[in-house]
Amino acid sequence: MEPLYRWHIYPNLDDLATRTTHAIARFAQQSIAGHGSFIMVLAGGTTPRLVYERLRDIRAKWDAWHVYFGDERCAPVDDAQRNDRMARDAWLDHVAIPPEQIHSIPAELGPDKGAAQYAETLADVDSFDLVLLGLGGDGHTASLFAGQDAGVTADAPDVIAVHNATSAPSERVSMSARRLSDSRRVMFLVTGARKREALHAWRWKKQGVPADLVQPDGGIDIFADAAAVPGWED
Repeated sequence: MEPLYRWHIYPNLDDLATRTTHAIARFAQQSIAGHGSFIMVLAGGTTPRLVYERLRDIRAKWDAWHVYFGDERCAPVDDAQRNDRMARDAWLDHVAIPPEQIHSIPAELGPDKGAAQYAETLADVDSFDLVLLGLGGDGHTASLFAGQDAGVTADAPDVIAVHNATSAPSERVSMSARRLSDSRRVMFLVTGARKREALHAWRWKKQGVPADLVQPDGGIDIFADAAAVPGWED
């Protein structure tokens, strides 16, 4: 069964970032009230940076937050290319989430060892409360690229090694589509004119869009700015 898509379209990046930040804060409060913790998976790339910066200023029970990463580039620890470096600079180093509750992917070990070690980290983690994802101009999400095994079957591993990504760097570590789908909420952030073609292909179910492989039972919330979706009402 296809997941339900809930569209949230905002006129500009600033408005989108504000609304997304409020939504994440609300999800966190609900999760902590419901079961005592908030388990979130972060997106990388440049799109979520403004959201992360604004999350610094929310009122939150930070000691109940547990942070994971959907994917990582195989680069040395603290390298500027890394998703965890961006998230730490923009947000995580500025709030009181206990360090042991921030779980970076050890991609500096290489794709295979990094994937194996992160799979061990996830072994005792139940469903996520929120998975935050982006959409590449080629339709990829996390580090799941067209033409490669994205791990969609029921027996797929939680984490996969990526050796031939079509965007640099070619070596990465990514949660599988199956594991990313195992979340109470999944939210995509899509901004800018260069995402139009990929978003259109995803919306109209054209073949080869890896984002379409993430299919949580609870549906997907797509937060996009108007630049990414002109004429979306048609």
